[in-house]
Amino acid sequence: MATPMTDLPPFHLAFPVKDLPAARSFYGELLGCPEGRSDERWVDYDFFGHQLVAHLVDADTDPGNTPDSNPVDGQEVPVPHFGVVLSWEAWHSLADRLRAGDVEFIIEPCIRFEGLPGEQATMFLLDPSGNALEFKAFQDMSQLFAT
Repeated sequence: MATPMTDLPPFHLAFPVKDLPAARSFYGELLGCPEGRSDERWVDYDFFGHQLVAHLVDADTDPGNTPDSNPVDGQEVPVPHFGVVLSWEAWHSLADRLRAGDVEFIIEPCIRFEGLPGEQATMFLLDPSGNALEFKAFQDMSQLFAT
């Protein structure tokens, strides 16, 4: 049986970064994610209630983060990517903060599937190590898995 949305446990994702100070600036300062535990080669973040761990990889190592893409609603969506579903208000607040921070978007903040089941606000960007992130929101959270 599926877990209700309100009872979901936080997810954990460990991912590669090439520069920990740049990761701290991006995730901690720009996105506003509180930093948790850390060591010389990794940093934990509270990513909107979920646990992200940025792991330092050698600068000459390709962590496999050059995204491919798939067409979705007329846009090329980077694959792989990760992200979070925010409230409508939190999504707009983050979009404003990212625009003010002169972030270069892969896909500018927009409404996808407008007027259709699953209508959502979405935006895509890369972190300083090239990891693709998506932030999305639904005015009606029951549309998250709508077909």
